[in-house]
Amino acid sequence: MIRIIKVKDYEEASDKAFEVMKEFIAPGKVLGLATGSTPLGLYARMVKDHKENGTSYKDIRSFNLDEYVGLEITHPESYYAFMHRNLFDQIDIPEENTHVPSGLGDDLEGQAKKYDEMIDASPVDIQLLGIGSDGHIAFNEPGTPFDSGTHVTDLAESTIRDNCRFFDNDMSKVPTQAVTQGIGTIMKAKNILLIATGANKAQAVKDMISGPIDVSCPASILQKHDNVTVIVDEAAASLL
Repeated sequence: MIRIIKVKDYEEASDKAFEVMKEFIAPGKVLGLATGSTPLGLYARMVKDHKENGTSYKDIRSFNLDEYVGLEITHPESYYAFMHRNLFDQIDIPEENTHVPSGLGDDLEGQAKKYDEMIDASPVDIQLLGIGSDGHIAFNEPGTPFDSGTHVTDLAESTIRDNCRFFDNDMSKVPTQAVTQGIGTIMKAKNILLIATGANKAQAVKDMISGPIDVSCPASILQKHDNVTVIVDEAAASLL
């Protein structure tokens, strides 16, 4: 079941996302986290709440959706670095409780399988998602099987182009592969929170909510999940 919350703009979307997320910031909970520009407002509110109200993350675990293949964790555009810069280093979550897939090593598929095993052992209470303009979730591009587990994937040219701005606008610097939780892995989360803002997401949002459930729009599978909250601003909701 998809519950839709319509808001005015990105700031209001971030406020509402924090309201939803805050219910799950409690001892023993497992948070599924995401990177990119979409969750930055939410993370800023989580940090503010921790600093001002003392909300603790000491007994919380987290699993991230994805990581670029080939980037050292010290690279500023690695998702490991992103998460530490924007959230982990500013709250009291123990390093050993945070998990980001590794994009380094000789056996990426073996590591991906172990990542799924860790998630199965600590089921995610709420998974945060954004949505790509082509309907992708995490790095599951159109055509990804709905039952896929964590895996290595080739990034679509449109995704590489979208991420170019983070790499000095030089497409040659953008990784061409990523390790990503699969759609099957994401669907195991007990609750899903998806944020979509901007007119460029409007068609994807429409296809996700009211289109056929088809791999051409990976996010459409969320219609089959029991507990999905979608927060959309006016621009992203314009075709609903």
